[in-house]
Amino acid sequence: MNAILREVAHRPWPLPVGPWVMAQSWHDLLFAHWPVDATVLRPLIPEQLRIDTFEGQAWLAVVPFRMTDVRPRGTPAVPWLSAFPELNVRTYVSHEEKPGVWFFSLDAGNALAVAIARAWFHLPYFRACMLCKQQDGWIHYRSERTHRGAPAGMLKGRYRPVGEVFASHRGTLEHFLTERYCLYTADARGRIIRGEIHHLPWLVQVAEAEFTENSMAEAAGIALPAQEPLLHFSRRQDVVVWRPERLA
Repeated sequence: MNAILREVAHRPWPLPVGPWVMAQSWHDLLFAHWPVDATVLRPLIPEQLRIDTFEGQAWLAVVPFRMTDVRPRGTPAVPWLSAFPELNVRTYVSHEEKPGVWFFSLDAGNALAVAIARAWFHLPYFRACMLCKQQDGWIHYRSERTHRGAPAGMLKGRYRPVGEVFASHRGTLEHFLTERYCLYTADARGRIIRGEIHHLPWLVQVAEAEFTENSMAEAAGIALPAQEPLLHFSRRQDVVVWRPERLA
């Protein structure tokens, strides 16, 4: 992970002060983005955060992938805790001129990881029964939320890259949607928390996907438009994470 810390020119602000506390690797990510009205999102996001738009348009993403090598700094990865599928529903916000990600939900196929993330990061993680496998050139993905008391949510389908690998450029929609180096959440008292991360610039490909079931946005109280999503794929991203910081 030290190698990725030597490449920082792409970051919109300097690396955080202090040591990172967690490492993880993300694999076979699909970014499925739908345009949504910012006024639909506004009641669901704390007023301290500004909803980011690109040319006046807000976006919502459903992002299936799998994680490996999830571990605290200085410890080895362990098979029963460090590798599992994850599924995010997210949009884009800013605070104090730092653009980041707001998660409506994060489903994971590891109950212990869910418990740790909910307690430490105050993130809306949910337990789910999940499957992610590669077959015949496709990533086959299935997730069904099993978290007691949580809204039902399911994603079932398959996806694959179909274009050349490219890095996005500043000012493009792809850059706006992917190149973000922090997340935002709120604790039980409504205080905003920021978690900083670092990774190399995203390398993505145009993708195609076939969904037979997708109720993930609906579970967050958001209706997706009838149009097809904007699809991008990324094979891998290695990430380091800093301790979350309470802002207000």
